[in-house]
Amino acid sequence: MNQHAKLRIGHSACPHDCPSTCALEVELLDGNRIGRVHGAKANSYTAGVICAKVARYADRVHHQDRLLKPLVRAGAKGDGVWKEASWEAALDLVAEKFIAAEEKYGSETVWPYYYAGTMGLVQRDGIDRLRHAKKYSGFFGSICTNLAWTGWMMGAGALRGPDPREMAKSDCVVIWGTNAVVTQVNVMTHAIKARKERGARIVVIDVYENATMKQADLGLVLRPGTDGALACAVMHVLFREGLADRAYLEKYTDDPKGLEEHLRTRTPEWAADITGLTVAEIEAFARLVGTTKKTYFRLGYGFARQRNGAVNMHAASCIAAVTGSWQYEGGGAFHSNSGIFKLNQEVLEGTKMRDPSIRFLDHSRIGPVLTGATDALYGGPPVTAMLIQNTNPANVAPEQRLVKQGFLRDDLFTCVHEQFMTDTAKLADVVLPATMFLEHDDVYKGGGNQHITLGPKLIEPPEGPRTNHFVIEELAQRLGVADRPGFGLTEQQHIDIILGKRGLGSFDSLKEDKWVDLQPDFDTAHFIKGFGHADGKFRFRADWTGQPAPNRPPKSMGLFGPVERLPEFPDHVDLIEVADEAHPFRLTTSPARNFLNSTFAETPVSKEKEGRPVLLLHPDDAADLGLADGDRVEVGNPRGEVVLHAKLFDGIKRGVVIAEGIWPNSAHERGEGINVLTGADAPAPYGGAAFHDNKVWLRAANQAG
Repeated sequence: MNQHAKLRIGHSACPHDCPSTCALEVELLDGNRIGRVHGAKANSYTAGVICAKVARYADRVHHQDRLLKPLVRAGAKGDGVWKEASWEAALDLVAEKFIAAEEKYGSETVWPYYYAGTMGLVQRDGIDRLRHAKKYSGFFGSICTNLAWTGWMMGAGALRGPDPREMAKSDCVVIWGTNAVVTQVNVMTHAIKARKERGARIVVIDVYENATMKQADLGLVLRPGTDGALACAVMHVLFREGLADRAYLEKYTDDPKGLEEHLRTRTPEWAADITGLTVAEIEAFARLVGTTKKTYFRLGYGFARQRNGAVNMHAASCIAAVTGSWQYEGGGAFHSNSGIFKLNQEVLEGTKMRDPSIRFLDHSRIGPVLTGATDALYGGPPVTAMLIQNTNPANVAPEQRLVKQGFLRDDLFTCVHEQFMTDTAKLADVVLPATMFLEHDDVYKGGGNQHITLGPKLIEPPEGPRTNHFVIEELAQRLGVADRPGFGLTEQQHIDIILGKRGLGSFDSLKEDKWVDLQPDFDTAHFIKGFGHADGKFRFRADWTGQPAPNRPPKSMGLFGPVERLPEFPDHVDLIEVADEAHPFRLTTSPARNFLNSTFAETPVSKEKEGRPVLLLHPDDAADLGLADGDRVEVGNPRGEVVLHAKLFDGIKRGVVIAEGIWPNSAHERGEGINVLTGADAPAPYGGAAFHDNKVWLRAANQAG
C-alpha cells in the first residue's frame, strides 16, 4: 500500500467494451512506461476493484508485438508479406484508393467500419464525421446491444434504472444473463456487499455453472434461449400465490388482468419442460423474489445473444413490475444507464452533414455485405473500400467464412488501423499502427454505472502509432473535406464541446474532478413518476413494431426477422436455432475470463490462463459420442465446422455445449475460429447478432470426413 502511495499515479478510465468503464489509477514509471493498474477507490461504483486483465495492462502497452509502423501489402491478400511505409505515403495511398473507388461506384462504395475496441467518444465516434462529410455508406451498429435494449424498451420505455450501487442495499440480487465475475466484476462488488452486510441472497441465472454462479446462493442453469419461459412461470406463481403487488400493478402497468389471464397456462410444469429446470427450482425462485420486496434484477447482455432475446429481456423485466419491487431502494430491474447521459456529439460526429438518402449497412452482416448479398446492400453499389478502426470483424463477426471471403476480394481495398496484427489486419491492404488509451485524450461513459470519466493522455506512445483522431483528420485533408464543420479541432477541444453542451465543464475541470456522477434521483431512476412511455405505464403488451429504441434501425432499413411471431404478452417463442436430428446440440460462445472479445488474446498471461480453445461438453453426451476429456472434437453446422478439444463439464444441460472466449483464428488447428458457426441473419424486430444461438452437430475429429 505504501509503495503504491509513493508512485506517481495517473487517473484514467478503462476503454474497453464493458458496462463498468472502471475509473483507474495507473502507476506511471516514467514518461512512457506504466506499472500496475488499480481501480479507483474514491469512485463509488468502481470501488477500488478492477478485473485482473486490466490490472495487467502493462502487458499490452509494452507488448513486443505492438504494431509500430505503417505497413502496405506486398504479396497476395492474407499472405503476410508487407513493406514498411511512411505515414504520409500510407495515408496518400488510402485516400487515392478511396477516391478511385468513389469515382467508379459513387460515395456509398466506401464503408467506414468501427465498433467498441475503445469506448472513448472522440477516438471511437469521430470516424462518423468523415463518413457524413464524404457521404460514405452509413453504419448500423447492431452487434452488441440491440436485442437486449429493444426488449428493455418494450417494457420500461427508457434506458435507465435503479442506481447500480443500490445492489449493496438489496435483500436479493438476481444476476441474470451476465457472467459478472468475468465480464463486469463491479456487479459482484456491490452484490457481495449486500450479502455480507444484509444477508442478501444472490441468485444467478445462466446457461452453465460459470464463475458467477459459483458465488450464488441459488443457481439456475437453463437451456439457451428459454429465459422467457422461466420468467412467465415465475409470474404465474406470483399471481397464483398472492405475491403480486396488485396496487402497484393497477397504478403503474398497462394490462395486469390481461397478463394474469395469459399466464394461467404458463405453469412451472410448462416451463420446466422448456427450460430444463425442475418445478421445485422455478417455484423456489418465484417465492424468493415474491416475498423479498427489495429484489434487484441485474439483467445482462446475454439477452442480446439469442434470436428471441428481445422477448426474453422484456419477460424478465416484467417480473419486477409484478412484484412492485421498483418502489424500494435496492429493488427494481436494471439493464443499462445508457439513456441518462444525453451527450451532444453532433460536432464530433458531423451529424448535421448526414445525407438521409445515403444507405445504411448492418454492422453484424459484414459477411453478406462483403460477398454481395442483395438483401444486405440495400440497393446500393458493392463495398469496394473500407477504413476499419476499433474492431476485428474477421475474428468476431458472424459467419466468418463469408467475412474472410469478402475481405479476400481483389476489388476490395481495406485499411485497418490497429494495435496488433489481428485476423482482420492480416487481410488488409494497408495497416496503420494505433495508440492505446493511455497515449491519447478521451472521455468515457459507462452504461453499467452512472459516471462520465476523463481519460487524459498519461504517457507518450512509442514512435510510430497515431491516434484514431489523427487518421480521420489526415484523411479529411487528403479527401478535400477538412474545411467542413468539426474538422481541425483537437481531442481536448472536442471534449470541451461535448462537456460544455451538457453543462459539465471542460476537459480541464474534469481532469481536476476525474469523473462526474449523473445518476438520476430516486424517483426518476425507479420510475416512481411513471415509466418512459407517453402514458407512464410499464407495458406488458409490447409494441414490437412501433416502440422507439436507442438503436432502432433507420426507417430505410425497415424491421428485421419474423416480426409476426413476436408475442403480444411475455412468452417463450422459438425464434431460435432449435436443435434437430441433424444438429442435436445448442452451442453458445460465452465470454472467457481473460479475454474481452478479441482483446487480450495477444497477452502472455491471458493466453496462459485460458490454455487452448475447448468445448465444454456434458459427460453423458461425451459418453454417447465416445469422447473422452481432451479429445479433438469437430463441431459443425451448414455454415462450416471447427475443431476444438473436449472438456467434460457437468455444469450444463445435456444437449448444450459451450465454447468460451474468442480465440484468434490462428489458435484453432485449421485457422478458423468459432464464429464460423454463428449466424449473420438479423433477428426480430430491430436486428442484432445471435452469437449464443447455434444448432450444431458433434463428432470425434478423427472420424471427420
